[in-house]
Amino acid sequence: MSTDAVIVGGGVAGLTAATYTARAGVDTTVVTDGESTLARNAHLENVLGFPRGVNARTFLELCVEGAQEAGAAFTEGRVARVEPTADGFAVETADGTSFTADAVVAASWSDASYLADIDGVGFLDRGSKTFIDADETGRTGMDGLYAAGRLAEQPHQTIICAGHGATAALALIHDADIPYYHDWVTPEGYFTERGRDVPPGCVEIPADERRDREARANERMREAFEEPQPDGPTMHPSVVAAREDDGEH
Repeated sequence: MSTDAVIVGGGVAGLTAATYTARAGVDTTVVTDGESTLARNAHLENVLGFPRGVNARTFLELCVEGAQEAGAAFTEGRVARVEPTADGFAVETADGTSFTADAVVAASWSDASYLADIDGVGFLDRGSKTFIDADETGRTGMDGLYAAGRLAEQPHQTIICAGHGATAALALIHDADIPYYHDWVTPEGYFTERGRDVPPGCVEIPADERRDREARANERMREAFEEPQPDGPTMHPSVVAAREDDGEH
């Protein structure tokens, strides 16, 4: 399977990166392996826009939906190998599914073993944790390979990792020489009535379309929050194991 960008990891960093790349016209595939660590949160209370917090699973589901709406494709699997090629990268999962991609964004906390054999990629050991050595934009020592979120040694906070996913995506877009200004949806005339062409990445919409988009967004939010989330948070594996041991004695 061929794609422009493979995003490894379906947490907030990977999902945000995928949303930005897909909206910029980059053919994007997200490879996910199980649920995000965010699903362990009992209640997510420190992200903008939710003054009383939000159920972490509901938040994740909406993030996935947003990336899909932007055009990103999703596939399940654990990435086992990433290998540089003359044209980009070969990506292979543990079950043998393979991709070719121009670029890769690694956002797979806490596994980076699939990058171990790539020259130019540095690793930082911090106690029991291993991070990818990347600059503030997410660029690594290998052209076309980016790291985002916690794997890039960003703080273990949802909004920071999401923001870094966007930063890494913008670095990828810039490096790909894609015409791009900002990802903005503006009212009709915002640029054109100042004698400017609408910049790449931006769009002007008339008032009736703005109202329609708002109505559809409001309806989707009502649906998302109409009923309580049926699944609770995922407990840390070590606590689960300890509880099981206690139950055996």
